[in-house]
Amino acid sequence: MHLLKPDVALLRIRGLGKRYVGRDGTETQALQAIDLDIREGEFLAILGPSGCGKSTLLKILSGTMRASEGEIGLGGRRLTGPSREVGVVFQAPMLLPWLTVLQNVMVPVELQRRDRVQGEAAARELLARSGLAGFEHRYPSELSGGMQQRVGICRALVHDPALLLMDEPFGALDAMTREIMNEELQRLWQERRKTVLLVTHSIPEAVHLADRVAVMASRPGRIVEVVETGLPRPRTVEMHTTERFDALVGRLRAHFRRPGSSGAGMLDA
Repeated sequence: MHLLKPDVALLRIRGLGKRYVGRDGTETQALQAIDLDIREGEFLAILGPSGCGKSTLLKILSGTMRASEGEIGLGGRRLTGPSREVGVVFQAPMLLPWLTVLQNVMVPVELQRRDRVQGEAAARELLARSGLAGFEHRYPSELSGGMQQRVGICRALVHDPALLLMDEPFGALDAMTREIMNEELQRLWQERRKTVLLVTHSIPEAVHLADRVAVMASRPGRIVEVVETGLPRPRTVEMHTTERFDALVGRLRAHFRRPGSSGAGMLDA
């Protein structure tokens, strides 16, 4: 479902902040003054060290956590809680072990009481496009980690959300499987052109996948630069050896190597 015209901001974040208050009354500012526009159909990555508030930001955008200040607009409407227009892919697939692959993908369809016939057709198509045709009636325990994460992505897309949030979805995978999943994600994005917000702590992954990369610093979490990658698509692994790719990685890495940087040494090279 497209809510706005192409090249128009689908998601607008203004002055977003999050504070936590400890049991002793001590206040911690986790996020501060986050301003960000994400265009419809754009693939944007948020890059930052562990503990900078990347996952907190995604929880707020998914509606599972309240912000302390600021506003979020999705498709021209204020976002104040969970929305059917938002799909989420978590760090772990979080599949229900007693359900089959197809039944797991169908969970949003069932919860939102959507048309079951249409929902199942969409689920089967997504599974087929993800290389999982023939696995519809298998259980999560019968799948590899990469296959489970593909099921999680299909589940997030089955109800055709306008915005897909991805919270370090490949962080637990081995390097080879992660590389394959990056290619699969890129292919799915090019086919469906969803607006994607990917949180990662991998610099090469951010450059490889995203149209723009927003760099976050911690204490408190804030955006310090947004970098346009400008790389042609489809992206290939061979691009990682090009001068342009190397320059982008170097520019982003510099944020975390400056003296006193709170993120130094906490990112994947």
